[in-house]
Amino acid sequence: MNPAPTDKKTQDDVAESFRDRIATVDAKGKRNWIFAQKPKGRFYNIRTWVSWGFFALFFTLPFIKMNGRPLFLFNITESKFIIFGKIFWPQDFFIFGLTMVTFIVFIVLFTAAFGRLFCGWVCPQTIFMEMLFRKVEYLIEGDAAKQKLLKNAPWNTEKVIKKTTKHLSFFLLSFIIANFFLSYIIGMDELKKIISEPVSEHIVGFLAIIIFSAVFYGVYAYFREQVCTVICPYGRLQGVLLDRNSMIVAYDHKRGEPRDKYKKAGTAEINTGDCIDCFQCVKVCPTGIDIRNGTQMECVGCTACIDACNKMMEAVHRPTGLIRYASENGISEGKKLRYTGRMKFYTVILIILTGILTLLLISRKDIDGTIIRTRGTLYIERGTDSLANLFNIKVINKTLKNIPVTLRLEGSAKEEGKIELVGATDIHLKQEDQASGSFFIVLPRKFVTARKMKLQIGLYEGDKRITTLSTNFAGPFGKF
Repeated sequence: MNPAPTDKKTQDDVAESFRDRIATVDAKGKRNWIFAQKPKGRFYNIRTWVSWGFFALFFTLPFIKMNGRPLFLFNITESKFIIFGKIFWPQDFFIFGLTMVTFIVFIVLFTAAFGRLFCGWVCPQTIFMEMLFRKVEYLIEGDAAKQKLLKNAPWNTEKVIKKTTKHLSFFLLSFIIANFFLSYIIGMDELKKIISEPVSEHIVGFLAIIIFSAVFYGVYAYFREQVCTVICPYGRLQGVLLDRNSMIVAYDHKRGEPRDKYKKAGTAEINTGDCIDCFQCVKVCPTGIDIRNGTQMECVGCTACIDACNKMMEAVHRPTGLIRYASENGISEGKKLRYTGRMKFYTVILIILTGILTLLLISRKDIDGTIIRTRGTLYIERGTDSLANLFNIKVINKTLKNIPVTLRLEGSAKEEGKIELVGATDIHLKQEDQASGSFFIVLPRKFVTARKMKLQIGLYEGDKRITTLSTNFAGPFGKF
């Protein structure tokens, strides 16, 4: 038996010991399985409605098209990304990168102000785990107490049936989610081909579905809350993004302490707080923490403890809100939630990034390309009065139509020189595809007055100029 703490330092160490470990792992490093009680209450009901909205979006967005394209597509293998019907190729990576930076700044600002509100309300991991898989588990195995009894029970017919039914249901749900998840990568049209056509024609796609299904099954059947407490980088960032003014799910220790078991009216101690030490807030927590210990990395802000505590406060005729949305300063100093200087700074940065991103999207070209002089070549003499340079061109078509592109010199070189495309008269651009080619620019010797001349090349569809690209023409002056 461990001796009782004898000094203040030791008492503080014991009180803070929860910060040295996570609730899902014991002192020997073994897994503590969390049997979370099913929450009931106002917040849980609202979260249920939010989850239905999430499911509606997740399972319908792959079928929605804009401008003939999927609304969202993140095809990493082909470096093809579609956001709100607009396609982004590797040439647009700086726009996509800026979008990600803007999103990260938004996350930082959002977390600084509202804590892990995202995790508890709209994170896919939380919604699928708590609002789908956990509900299926409750339906098949019962609430937390029945799940514990079933786990410890011998393998009889009832246990075999329930466990088999649960895990088959989990894998079926994982298989469905995997299919829709893959549709965000390859598109619903391609997914339909994998489903309807022989497996031999889509071996890679079929293996991808099986692998994704196995991953999702492993996450929701076994790994569960440890995705949030061990893997998720956003959860790790919480410690540096939150401050004492951030909105969190908090226990009002000033009102709740010191704790005492509930006693009938007239028998309670005068100096006790409102917390009756019923542990209901711990029993419903999906990550197994005690919110009364203060802000913790494992808390995902799911509000289950708020509903459980409010229910108990109502039962003992005490005010609700002992656990509620508040800031640390709001609890300890009675301060209201406020918009701090740090939040204002993040907001300014976010507005600037959003403005730049908007300008880039507006000015983005549907047909774009690059022209570079062929490596290892200088100028070429054409007879006695002309010079030529050999160039390579790459053009990308971000539209849904085939376009024949012709090249023409622009500016003062238009009347003096000419373009000779190697092996063709124009470049055939297929829809959402890239094309390349080689061509000579031929200029009169007298027109080339510098060792490096900047030229403008127009890309035309018939007589309509689509865009203009620039390049440099090498002349016989100086060294290169």
